[in-house]
Amino acid sequence: MVNLTIDGRKITVEEGTTILDAAALAGIRIPTLCYLRDINEIGACRVCVVEVEGCAKLVTACNNKVWEGMVVQTNSPKARKSRRNNVELILSQHDCQCATCVRSGNCTLQTISNDLGILELPFEKKLPKASWPMDFPLIRDAKKCVKCMRCIQVCDKIQSLNIWDVAGTGSRTTVDVSKNRKITEADCALCGQCITHCPVGALRERDDVDKALDALADPDKITVVQVAPAIRTAWGESFGLTREFATAKRLAAALKQMGFDYVFDTTFSADLTIMEEANEFLERLKDKDAKFPMFTSCCPGWVRFLKSQYPDMTDQLSSAKSPQQMFGAVAKTYYAQILGVDPARICSISIMPCVAKKQESALPTMNDAGAGQDVDIVLTTREICRMIRALHISPEKLEEEEFDAPLGTGSGAGVIFGATGGVMEAALRTAYFLVTGRNPDPDSFKEVRGMDGWKEASFNLAGTCLKVAVASGLGNTRKLMKAIRKGKVDYQFVEIMACPGGCAGGGGQPIRDGAELAGDRCQVLYGLDKVSSLRFSHENPSVRKCYEDFLEAPLSHRAHELLHTDHHGWQMPGEGRE
Repeated sequence: MVNLTIDGRKITVEEGTTILDAAALAGIRIPTLCYLRDINEIGACRVCVVEVEGCAKLVTACNNKVWEGMVVQTNSPKARKSRRNNVELILSQHDCQCATCVRSGNCTLQTISNDLGILELPFEKKLPKASWPMDFPLIRDAKKCVKCMRCIQVCDKIQSLNIWDVAGTGSRTTVDVSKNRKITEADCALCGQCITHCPVGALRERDDVDKALDALADPDKITVVQVAPAIRTAWGESFGLTREFATAKRLAAALKQMGFDYVFDTTFSADLTIMEEANEFLERLKDKDAKFPMFTSCCPGWVRFLKSQYPDMTDQLSSAKSPQQMFGAVAKTYYAQILGVDPARICSISIMPCVAKKQESALPTMNDAGAGQDVDIVLTTREICRMIRALHISPEKLEEEEFDAPLGTGSGAGVIFGATGGVMEAALRTAYFLVTGRNPDPDSFKEVRGMDGWKEASFNLAGTCLKVAVASGLGNTRKLMKAIRKGKVDYQFVEIMACPGGCAGGGGQPIRDGAELAGDRCQVLYGLDKVSSLRFSHENPSVRKCYEDFLEAPLSHRAHELLHTDHHGWQMPGEGRE
């Protein structure tokens, strides 16, 4: 243990503790901008500088450790002056038009600047110029970049894709796409983790709110919106609502107030996905020539990763579409038939916790309903929250409303799709039923739950020993894939989610700088499953009705046409090159 004094308070902390953490333990907050625990501790911004007795120069609190007898002043005149000067220098190269920034009100730099009372800049403003394809799902604004290096570190250390790198030298130093590539040439998974870890608005998703508003205003359009499972755990965070209050039904009420004609729950098509994927897996188990493991295909970020990093294993992906795309195909066929309308009139909109879903909906293989793209518009959780604000809806005053029928009915198995391991657990529940003719205990497969980046388990499936694995985060995924390649592990079924924690920690979720909330959100999903009266996908009455009236049976010819896809039908940048 080490004894030290911070701002006149005598405290004792463990040896090896940083000044930043020691201060936090004493209830003293030192501002930071570039710092991310265990990821980016480089002291680049020098916003966290403090004065240490006996040191001629100020030191950064985030990466300097305490020592016995250390005396620290976090807000001495010298420290305050330097901190203010450093922030003013950062602002001199930053586009400060906060009124037109998506992070206004939730920007770490804005908060620090306001706290320091900076009202005008003493330095000449010089903003970098850079072009960017504005139709790409991920947008980077070089004028807002503060060179904190967080995006580089997150992509390198967490996702292992190395999409970003330092570019230029001296005063021209900035961050750009690595290897002198354009973003459209890079093997970016579009996971969006760089967005959720950026402290400012330099990275964001392509904003499609205006497209949704135009669709709502078009009298000839029938707007059909689906809400992904992970949205219900997070949408209320932007409004300061508790998770108990910000329910899926209260979001449904907001969407109906916006003017959407029909509001549905993606848990319906999550159950549909399980019916197809579980049956597909059992068929593969019967095939002596099938390659294992079979990989889940729900996460488009993971699919992009596999096709760019391990393209020879593409055939091991389940051919089942993601719940988003299944819903779009069903909405423009089965539901259009129920309504008795021309499918071309339906505008299919999805609300997703994901940036990669924007790219997935635009794939040339995702138009099987024959009425344009099966999903027309994808909005992230952040976008729907901005839309709620734009339409002056007060969610805290809304009463809950039910999702519409029949595509609004989902099981607890569909709900846990939003958590890492949820797809695996839901699939095994139904696979067990299909093999034995009886339901297992719904919690029989809970070994695959949890926030560990790579989990594995073995289950007895009617006499067959089934080895499965679950990974979330692409860095963990790469470790798992390497182990599979080298023959160190042997699985029949593997679930992958590109974002740590699964969709709950998706790149389109609300941002709280420095906080990782996926674990808390996952617990909400498991709690909803626990209290659900319907916990098996195969018992969803709306799904069964859809098969009876339209799809015939899982893996039928019509089901293959609408609910399955050819993963070779499109290419990642560089895929296929020798």
